[in-house]
Amino acid sequence: MINPRTLAAGALLAALTAVLALTIRKDGYFTDPAGLTWWYAACWALFAAAALAVRKAPVRQAVLLIVAGSVAVAATGLLAPPRTSTDSYRYAWDGRVQAAGISPYDHAPADPALVGLRDGWLFPTGTGCTGPDRAPVPGPAGEAHCTRINRPQVHTIYPPVAEGYFLLVHTLSPDGGRHKALQTGGALLSLATTAALLLVLRRRGDPRRAAYWAWCPLVPIEAVNNAHADVLGALLAVVGLGVLVRRRIAGGALLGAAIVTKLLPAVVLPGALSGVRRVRDAAAVLLPAAAVVALSYLPYVLASDSSVLGFLGGYMEEEGYDDPSAGNRFALLRLVLPDGWAPGAAVLVLLAVTVRVIWRGDPEHPWSGALLVTGTALLLLTPGYSWYALLLVALVALDGRWEWLAVAVAGAAKYVGVYMGVKPDGLGTTVYAVAAGVVLAGCVLRRGQARQPRGAPSGLGSLIGRS
Repeated sequence: MINPRTLAAGALLAALTAVLALTIRKDGYFTDPAGLTWWYAACWALFAAAALAVRKAPVRQAVLLIVAGSVAVAATGLLAPPRTSTDSYRYAWDGRVQAAGISPYDHAPADPALVGLRDGWLFPTGTGCTGPDRAPVPGPAGEAHCTRINRPQVHTIYPPVAEGYFLLVHTLSPDGGRHKALQTGGALLSLATTAALLLVLRRRGDPRRAAYWAWCPLVPIEAVNNAHADVLGALLAVVGLGVLVRRRIAGGALLGAAIVTKLLPAVVLPGALSGVRRVRDAAAVLLPAAAVVALSYLPYVLASDSSVLGFLGGYMEEEGYDDPSAGNRFALLRLVLPDGWAPGAAVLVLLAVTVRVIWRGDPEHPWSGALLVTGTALLLLTPGYSWYALLLVALVALDGRWEWLAVAVAGAAKYVGVYMGVKPDGLGTTVYAVAAGVVLAGCVLRRGQARQPRGAPSGLGSLIGRS
């Protein structure tokens, strides 16, 4: 017999799936960002209710519901072309360039040397060049030429494992697959991440926590619809941390692969070193990770005439990481410190958290330290791109401290609200400040719960336990 709590979770999941489908089909990022924000809010509210409900369901029934829900939620991302990001068009182009035997690091998409690889999908002409997500490119006189690829004048920024993934998707895609190929890849990777979480949590935690990833609105929107490669990095990080507990060398190698997918997963390394006291134990993680990074880059270094770092330096400058006053970076630190001090303060805070995780972390649960460092890094940097939090969401599912999901909500609110007419800096600072408050409140409640005598009623604290 199906438990009533399972039925309640299923009903909320059905509502979430329906609202996600409507949200993804709504093309309002440029035309109605305020309306789209309300749809996002509804998705996150239903997700919170469904995730809380499934935590009270019997484990076996909950796991079946989580798997079915993961399929349904991921499928909603396939219902429309990419809505709020054009990054996947660069992925498709990089895959096509590599299939032609050319290094993706050697030419920008607008380079006339690659004009023979252009088609009408990625490089429209004439009336196809209308719209806010088209960038002009040089072409024969007499007709407008443009591309769906953002920043077409710069070289690619993506590391080699991501580039290998783009080539694989291109190779396996049927002719005319367009955006659907990468979206399908994102859906499969998101489902694989759900499976990996369930396998890890079956032995070391509560498998019902996998719903924090499987049903999270960020997954169908960013991993599937926008097809961001961050989902591959999140999958490799989850598997790497899960393997690491028993096989350090294999776990370190997987974490190295995650790092050369999107660089951001490097922040999980302190968690991987939780409780390490011996140099050889640290080396067993770090050396395989470094070897995978080096070996992944080597073929591209040998095949490329240009730097394999591509636009990385320009991106860091464009996003204001070298000049905090030029953007909304380090927004929370800049509330209390001069702008010029913020980068240094961020490094010191992150270093302190890293040392604490390595010295006092639990080697049996390395994802706990990884979550703390990753969440802290996002709060310090206050990024404007919501897909950066996909890694964070996967770590929340592993660890169970759901309050860190507020950081993912903040990133989504900042990103979708950029065209609402409000001051972007003020919006970003506000949403990340609220997220920091939620994280702090969760920490205080957990400490209060931990200090209660065994058997004492836990009140609200019982709602935020890990299991």
